[in-house]
Amino acid sequence: MTMHPDDFAYLRQRVLRRSGLVLEPDTHALVEARLTPLLREEQLPDLAALVSRLRSQPEGGPLHQRLAEALANHETAFFRDAPVFNALRATVLPALLAKRARARTLRIWCAACAYGQEPYSVAMTLAETGLLITGWTVRILATDFSTRALVRACEARYDAKEIHRGLPPELRQRYFRQERDGWRLNDQVRRPVEFRPLNLLEDFALEAPVDLVFLRNVMIYWDMPTRRAVLARVRRTLHADGYLVLGAAEASPLVEDGFTRHLIGQTSWYRPAPAAPHAHPPSSAAEAPRPPRPGATP
Repeated sequence: MTMHPDDFAYLRQRVLRRSGLVLEPDTHALVEARLTPLLREEQLPDLAALVSRLRSQPEGGPLHQRLAEALANHETAFFRDAPVFNALRATVLPALLAKRARARTLRIWCAACAYGQEPYSVAMTLAETGLLITGWTVRILATDFSTRALVRACEARYDAKEIHRGLPPELRQRYFRQERDGWRLNDQVRRPVEFRPLNLLEDFALEAPVDLVFLRNVMIYWDMPTRRAVLARVRRTLHADGYLVLGAAEASPLVEDGFTRHLIGQTSWYRPAPAAPHAHPPSSAAEAPRPPRPGATP
């Protein structure tokens, strides 16, 4: 297939608006390969026909959603980036449990969860500490803009290749059972995980603040304005003493994004920056009030 430049420009624009993914000019071959299954499903002869059909349908329609899902990268694995889970187990989780000891409630959000390996890895980490059976209320919200990915994640069923990517054999034996078509996660680990569709590019509000956000290996595909807008939304979801963790290859949030960086083990974790102090009141009635410093609350 040879893609006309105007068709490729249209696809780049649609996908950017729907998922934030920036398609580089030299990705024609990748785009064509990932869209081939969609062409078959729609019984279309080529990409020009697909673009023509997309142009004829509403931007928020099902075909536009399937386009964005087809081009998204759902590559993931259990316990991806082991140092992150080492830091979670050794430092971050004990700190959160100490702070939440009175309420005995822990809320974790795994954004862009793909096929579920990340939230289930978090749940297994909590299970290994005994947290899932000690009277704590644990909620792990797992979201993705791809409804197809979420269907697979809810099934918690993985083939032999997926089950051997990052999952220690002892955890496989402890928390999975083998079935004819793969391995299925047990109910103890599945129970605290709630899957929900959520597009990070759209405004959203979670029901309650969360203690920990996993937002890994997704911002590397976004441009800077998108990245900063999403970080602002994520910060609003976090407790003041919560944690954010990104992918190892992703740029660090800046001070302007409202986070401070903390090195824990071999990994970087980010916490909401303290609010700037209020401006001092005038020393006398004759003194004109001074404007607040940039970033301070007036």
